[in-house]
Amino acid sequence: MKPLESVTPAEFVTTYFTSFTEAVLHSSDEPAEVMARYCTRDVVQVADGLRLDRDRLVAHLRPVRKNLIDFRFEVHEALAAGNRIAARFTIHARMRKAGPVSTLVHLFAEFTEEGLLRRAEQLTMSVEPFEPLEAPKGV
Repeated sequence: MKPLESVTPAEFVTTYFTSFTEAVLHSSDEPAEVMARYCTRDVVQVADGLRLDRDRLVAHLRPVRKNLIDFRFEVHEALAAGNRIAARFTIHARMRKAGPVSTLVHLFAEFTEEGLLRRAEQLTMSVEPFEPLEAPKGV
């Protein structure tokens, strides 16, 4: 990961979450090993009021690995102050059984100097998928 100060906040958010999700989906490493490369040992994420510690986040990665087919992150805006980021973005995903889904995320997060996630608070809302994940052939 590039340090936060070397890229724009929007680039950091896009790169961090895309790289993390790619590692979850395509790495042969166990989810705990992937988490170790992207999050601190004491990471805490509060998503829609639900507090997830490291063990619960690792457990969450297993169904993601099984069910997520394709994804992309669309960052609408992001601001940084030191190692803290506030961002609004949409996750566009194609799930194995549910098909396309899009989720609007409002994120407030703290990262280490090395780019590891330490703390995140998120509010999410399902929105209608409005863009295809893949460009049509020949375009």
